[in-house]
Amino acid sequence: MSDLPTVLVPGGRVEFDDVPGAADLAPLLFLHEGLGSVALWRGFHRRIAEATGRRAVAYSRLGHGWSDTPQAPRTPEFMRTEAVVVVPALREALGLDEPVVVGHSDGASIGLVHAATAPVHGLIVLAPHVFVEEFGLGGVRAARDAYDTGDLRTRMARRHRDPDAAFRNWNDMWLDPAFLAWDLRADLPGIRCPVLAVQGTDDPYGTVAHVEAVRDLATGPVELLVLDCGHAPHLEAPEATADAVLRFLATVP
Repeated sequence: MSDLPTVLVPGGRVEFDDVPGAADLAPLLFLHEGLGSVALWRGFHRRIAEATGRRAVAYSRLGHGWSDTPQAPRTPEFMRTEAVVVVPALREALGLDEPVVVGHSDGASIGLVHAATAPVHGLIVLAPHVFVEEFGLGGVRAARDAYDTGDLRTRMARRHRDPDAAFRNWNDMWLDPAFLAWDLRADLPGIRCPVLAVQGTDDPYGTVAHVEAVRDLATGPVELLVLDCGHAPHLEAPEATADAVLRFLATVP
């Protein structure tokens, strides 16, 4: 179980970790990966908060961590719904005025849509998904095998109230034929804030084409960082990722 507080958002209550910081600095809002939660940031949000003096909030989406389970099955629009419905409600409830959004994987995709549709001071995306790529679907299928026949379910059960809901809501949707048309490239010109986009060269879920799309289509300035790591730059290349994030945040009001 979690001892974190919860807040009501559309669909139920979500757990969140709120690290205090300076009122005159834009706060940070962390959006986790497709199988993630507050705990699975492994303290990265707290490390950045401590180094910058900024307030940092990380929350577990519905169906993740110890947040409530979703009330309905996901649709191909689940990341857009999170970006334009849930995140604004969470920001209002917690008083997060124009944050810097930090997203990983699916959370980075949610961050892209949110930054294109709501006022933010900046955006950091780690291994974002911009469109469905056959290469990345291979990684999703491998995760299904690890869950069905390996120890992935056992490991997820330590961090999620309902590991089956957390996994199936992610995996089943990504492998649904209806999801093949999912594409955020039309949204990217709406991003006018500064962006730091980080991608690993050995990421089983995506190639550099995703961060290159952000660079080429976003309206604001985009800094690209390609690292020799896999899908979680903040965990697999923590020093290089943290250094880049801190340099970027030093330029944000």
